[in-house]
Amino acid sequence: MDFPDLANSTIIFSETVCNVEEHQKIELSKKLNFKFPLTVSTVHFICSTVGAYIAIKVLKVKPLIEVNPQDRLRRILPMSIVFCVNIVLGNVSLRYIPISFMQTIKSFTPATTVALQWLVWKKSFDRRVWLSLIPIVGGIVLTSVTELSFNMAGFLAAFFGCIVTSTKTILAESLLHGYNFDSINTVYYMAPHATMILALPALLLEGGGVLTWVGAQESLLTPLFIITLSGVSAFCLNFSIFYVIHATTAVTFNVAGNMKVAVAIVISWLIFKNPISFMNAIGCTITLVGCTFYGYVRHRMSKFASMKATSDALENVQLLPQVNEEKSNRLI
Repeated sequence: MDFPDLANSTIIFSETVCNVEEHQKIELSKKLNFKFPLTVSTVHFICSTVGAYIAIKVLKVKPLIEVNPQDRLRRILPMSIVFCVNIVLGNVSLRYIPISFMQTIKSFTPATTVALQWLVWKKSFDRRVWLSLIPIVGGIVLTSVTELSFNMAGFLAAFFGCIVTSTKTILAESLLHGYNFDSINTVYYMAPHATMILALPALLLEGGGVLTWVGAQESLLTPLFIITLSGVSAFCLNFSIFYVIHATTAVTFNVAGNMKVAVAIVISWLIFKNPISFMNAIGCTITLVGCTFYGYVRHRMSKFASMKATSDALENVQLLPQVNEEKSNRLI
């Protein structure tokens, strides 16, 4: 799938829900006074576990892919750990810095994804991909640079979170592309591991506070419904993340994240008449131009690869009679 397909609803939904989960934690903290982010994340992974089980075992959406214990430890567990670390770093950064500053730092995720794949995974990239990252990252920085509220602890958490996010998507890409996994099976195996990893620290650090919160509620029906609903949306998030990475690449997925920010700002201006500054407008324009250029590069590279594969296949077919003729001459 080429990058121009990022305009479809699946990728927009995926990237929108990524921000929705962050906002959900804030809204649960404000409206329900439920200030327990690790517990919320644990509930989200439990819902993802249940959702994936229902999809595979009950609804038979996809057949279950059997994975041996060695591959679970080698491929799935590391990705689950990275997912949990990413959540913790996100929670820490949001405690010290506003979302606008966090978004500025996260805008470097496409660049760190390319850099990590090049340095660690030894994957080469066309120089045009590197060049396209300059406006993609720079544009988002411009849209939020005027809203910066610096805090060293929050900055470091967000910065390392950016690297961990890149690692998460790279590991997901290697699992989905290299191991021939699909998105729902990835959630099926990943979510239980992540639940077990987060459950203990959530219980130790937030268990007492959760019990106090439960005792202070007049009725638990509405709060539990809202928290469960946030878990359902988290399941949709995890499924859509893996679906998009499976259909494209880790870099494309993260570029879509920056594109989403720019599109969201433009839509908020067009539909809701939210005022935007001149710097916001310039930044959005630069980002959208960069995403368009990246899409063009990906399209050209995909077309070239397809033409080369066809050419190689035709060349092999043409060489086959010559090889058979040589064998016949040797026999004579």
